[in-house]
Amino acid sequence: MGLLTYVAVAVGAGGAVISAPVVLGAIGFTSAGIAAGSYAAGMMSTAAIANGGGVAAGSLVAVLQSAGMAGLSTAATTALASAGGTAGFLATLI
Repeated sequence: MGLLTYVAVAVGAGGAVISAPVVLGAIGFTSAGIAAGSYAAGMMSTAAIANGGGVAAGSLVAVLQSAGMAGLSTAATTALASAGGTAGFLATLI
């Protein structure tokens, strides 16, 4: 692997981890809860309707809200870094 590949992997991994909280906040998963009228509010509404009025624990909405309020866990950070690094590597193959 060349230097470009290493740089692409590092940028992909770091970019994914750094941008995740920004993206979560931008779509409405904030530290104060789900923002009214946001994409996250629409997701929550859809999930609640599908589950008879409540959002199921462990559902995508619940996990994203948890990350929006408390930040990413070590496991989530590792997974994001791995996915971002993989995307960076694959970008060098194009």
